[in-house]
Amino acid sequence: MTRNQKNIALILSFILALVICYQLAIIKTLEQKEQYNAMSKEAVLFKNAPKQLSFLKQKEVYYDSLLTKYQLDGSSIQNNLLKVINRFTRDNNIKVINFLEPHVIENDDLVIKTYEFVLEGDYNSINKLIYQLEQQTKFGEIINLHFEKKKNFRTGKYYLQTKVLLRSFG
Repeated sequence: MTRNQKNIALILSFILALVICYQLAIIKTLEQKEQYNAMSKEAVLFKNAPKQLSFLKQKEVYYDSLLTKYQLDGSSIQNNLLKVINRFTRDNNIKVINFLEPHVIENDDLVIKTYEFVLEGDYNSINKLIYQLEQQTKFGEIINLHFEKKKNFRTGKYYLQTKVLLRSFG
């Protein structure tokens, strides 16, 4: 066997020894390290569990207070919206002409509902209702207002109709 052949055999045997060492020892060590890291993360989560539980209870109390503040009880948003609109219209001489079923769009895990209703009354009262719906009750955002001046041909009087689109998430 010549010197070159011995060197080639030595290099090949060295590479083979490295592959065998990697397969038998190093790969198992890396797997154990990954498992150790995963268990360390779980231990930290379990260590912080009482603190997180306390934090979640505080959040629950806060969100319940928000629901009470913004007049959202256990029934559906549509019922609550209709209650608020009816209560406001009774006090401010506005009529609800039309209240349609919500248009529902599902995008991934997000549900978007668009409520459409038509109001009849004076401009300032309708603006007050829109302000209340958007700022004080937090039902959603007003995405469109369409004011239209119409004429009652029997009486010859003009009146204002407003078509409202309110978008709600959830």
